[in-house]
Amino acid sequence: MNGLMRFLLNGLAVLLTGYLLQRGVHIENYGYALLVVVVLAIANVLVKPILVILTIPVTVVTLGLFLLVINAVVILLVDYLVPGFEVNGFWWALGFSLILSIFNSIVTDLTKEKKN
Repeated sequence: MNGLMRFLLNGLAVLLTGYLLQRGVHIENYGYALLVVVVLAIANVLVKPILVILTIPVTVVTLGLFLLVINAVVILLVDYLVPGFEVNGFWWALGFSLILSIFNSIVTDLTKEKKN
């Protein structure tokens, strides 16, 4: 149940992030927001680790800031794969990634189980 609630809240976070960045990010409806969550999760598992490994030298030189670029590239990949999700360029993808990370941190804090 906790996983389903996090999935639905992440879909809402994608929708809210798209609303906040409506000049550069467009999401058709909540169904596409959920599809973005699924495709983004798959891309984070399959593509992002490869990009991180390939860019270790640049990431070290930039003290980890290049990981933000990798996140934006993954968002642009999701934009390419999901028809109801449009991002108008790299900077909008970077902003989307940053805001979505903040929302996801909040969702994780709200849904994590309390320890006794």
